[in-house]
Amino acid sequence: MNDRAQFADPQLESLLPPVKFNRRGFLASGFALAAGPVAAQTAIHTSADGLEAGDMTVPVPGGNMPSYYAVPKKPGKYPVVIVVPEVFGLHEYQKDICRRLAKVGYFGITQDPFFRQGDLAKMTEMKDVMGGANKLDDATMLADLDALVAYIEKQPKANAKKIGITGMCRGGRTVWMYVAHSKKIKAGVSWYGGLTAAPPVITATPLDVTDKLNAPVLGLYGGADSGIPIPLIDRMRAGLLAFGHDRDSPIHVYPDTPHAFHADYRPSYRKGPAEDGWKRMLAWFKSHGVA
Repeated sequence: MNDRAQFADPQLESLLPPVKFNRRGFLASGFALAAGPVAAQTAIHTSADGLEAGDMTVPVPGGNMPSYYAVPKKPGKYPVVIVVPEVFGLHEYQKDICRRLAKVGYFGITQDPFFRQGDLAKMTEMKDVMGGANKLDDATMLADLDALVAYIEKQPKANAKKIGITGMCRGGRTVWMYVAHSKKIKAGVSWYGGLTAAPPVITATPLDVTDKLNAPVLGLYGGADSGIPIPLIDRMRAGLLAFGHDRDSPIHVYPDTPHAFHADYRPSYRKGPAEDGWKRMLAWFKSHGVA
């Protein structure tokens, strides 16, 4: 047996308990439907005051990829952070993260990796979300991000020599994979990025690319994430160590912390680890040339 098979699929937002919600109120919120009702007491809303921000599309092979950006209104060229979504695709959470980044001097940009499979954020059943997300093969995902980087390179307010990438859950997995693919990324931050495969389309994992990283990646994981258990995280660390990346690509684990702990719109949110992780992320980008 492949020893990875002993671990649950960590792509999984479905590890969180199912919840009921008021469909009308949820639709109005702009967040992912299948993730459950918005935790209003913790959901962060960042104003676009002082920013240029809005929806757009980016031409990619075979279509136009829905995207969103935020950047300070003040003239200048700003370092870029690509924000890769969870399995739910592009919704308000990623847009707000872009605005948060813009507030501290970044050109924040996000995209919908799964647009060919429909708008996963508007699907109400987790099985439909996962079914759609798991149809995105890595070759397409990487090509789309290459197209996004090419788009960034043409933006007058983007400093394309200073591009970082971050993402949560499936997006966190993408961080590892894209840093191993592209030489145009200066640094990455993976929030609880999945470390196992989702056959039949997604067969490679971050464990397979620890020898190929082109830039330093900071991993932020939860010690109580049942989909990404500590033994699997330790295996990722061992892979990084084997190829000399253990120092430049460390993994920080928050004890007693579940999956999706940064998702402030969900019950899984943990304020302390989320805020500490955010500080670590900004410091990581700054210390690795994305500032």
